[in-house]
Amino acid sequence: MNPDQESRVAQHVRSLPRSGIRDFFAIVAQMPDAISLGVGEPDFVTPWHIREATIFALEKGRTSYTDNRGLGELRGEISLHVEKNYGVGYNPEDEILVTVGVSEALDLALRAILDPGDKVLYHQPCYVSYHPGVVLAHGVPIGVPTSALNDFAIDPDALEAAWEPGCKVLMLNFPTNPTGGIANREVLERIARFANEKDLIVLSDEIYSELTYEGSHTSIASLPGMKERTIFLHGFSKAFAMTGYRIGYACGPSGLIEAMMKVHQYSMMCASILSQDAAVEALRNGGESVARMKEQYHRRRDFIIRRFNEIGLKCHSPGGAFYAFPDISSTGLDENEFAHRLLNEQKVALVPGTAFGENGRGFVRASFATAYEKLVEAADRIEGFVNSL
Repeated sequence: MNPDQESRVAQHVRSLPRSGIRDFFAIVAQMPDAISLGVGEPDFVTPWHIREATIFALEKGRTSYTDNRGLGELRGEISLHVEKNYGVGYNPEDEILVTVGVSEALDLALRAILDPGDKVLYHQPCYVSYHPGVVLAHGVPIGVPTSALNDFAIDPDALEAAWEPGCKVLMLNFPTNPTGGIANREVLERIARFANEKDLIVLSDEIYSELTYEGSHTSIASLPGMKERTIFLHGFSKAFAMTGYRIGYACGPSGLIEAMMKVHQYSMMCASILSQDAAVEALRNGGESVARMKEQYHRRRDFIIRRFNEIGLKCHSPGGAFYAFPDISSTGLDENEFAHRLLNEQKVALVPGTAFGENGRGFVRASFATAYEKLVEAADRIEGFVNSL
């Protein structure tokens, strides 16, 4: 960007870095024979019955706007699904908002809640948009490190130590992207007490919750006293393999959902009606498809974690999501050099850990949402690369 153009860009936008994932995979896109373990997208095609519902909706001429809140039919299904699977009841009339993916839901929540200078706690390594999302909403992000020593599980004591006056929001993501970290009920109860004591609003991103491999998933919104201060964020991209549909939702106290809806109606207006119709079908009849895909992810997880450790790249077994986060420091390379050399020399794409925050230094992220035979080939290539160092 030339200096004249740069001066016209808002300062808080000018200071944001480009996504470390997207820049890296712009290079990968030019290498058709590369094996990508990078972008967090299921390799499964959206189940046929969901695609068929989309086609049928189009054939029926379902091409209009919807209520800003989303289709009443979909909000009703979301209410039933969340109560059945997460133990929290939400009124579909005023406590549920359908959004364009979870990313929009998170953006709406931050913009609706934060005043300039309000502080936001979040655990990291984390999804790439958390820190920039806070900045774009004129908030102040406060990262709370997690460690490979305890499988990147969040430490409630670290949250308390990081808290500062002016903190208004706590962002959580379990299972976690990029580490697969999870939080059991006991840990969540401690976090809930902390949130109540500090009067924090909790944004709980649970997009990977169906892909929990160890134990059962607990939503912090289901704990006593937490529904009133939690915005539950979820969607269809990961478990239902519906990334391109761009459909998500937020559930929470009516006053906060109303505030989010105001921002939504003046920016996005509504999610695609075709995607909303598809989401209805997913919730009604998608359970078996989710279970089959989860079984495959579980098998792939066990394979790639075993191989990373055999290769000498120490890697914990993620409790959820579809990412491995191996430690590459034993190679003597930093995460950026490791990822770029691996891509250039063996044509395998991983994401440098620092794309997810400074706490990702010394690690890379590998998505195992990739066909099993490609994982096998990728592991062999990674082994060849490490052995050549």
